[in-house]
Amino acid sequence: MFDINGGELLIIVVLAVLLIGPERLPGYAAQLASLVKRGKRMLQDTKARVDTELGPEFKDVDWSKLDPRQYDPRRIVREALMDDDEEPAPARSTAAAAAAGGAATPAATSTSDQPRVAVPAPFDDEAT
Repeated sequence: MFDINGGELLIIVVLAVLLIGPERLPGYAAQLASLVKRGKRMLQDTKARVDTELGPEFKDVDWSKLDPRQYDPRRIVREALMDDDEEPAPARSTAAAAAAGGAATPAATSTSDQPRVAVPAPFDDEAT
């Protein structure tokens, strides 16, 4: 959490002993321990209260997915670009066109082997 290695912790302890003094250091250590215990107890009480107020349907929610540290814009854009657009279903299928007596249109007989034809986006020259 604080990313402190052993050498840094040793320097902090030596500075605390020198600045606070060996007489008052045990009292400050006890106060720090009680503060940590109280904070932990408050966190557990808060979690229990949230669980009781939200109800049992929120016990299965994966809260790690909502963690903002998981947000990676590159991954989101990559996934959005890699999603395949679903092709709209043709109005009349090949079987329905043959049953109606008409010839099948090329659009109705297209397969996934054929490349898609790029359709230009609609343009409104009166738009501002």
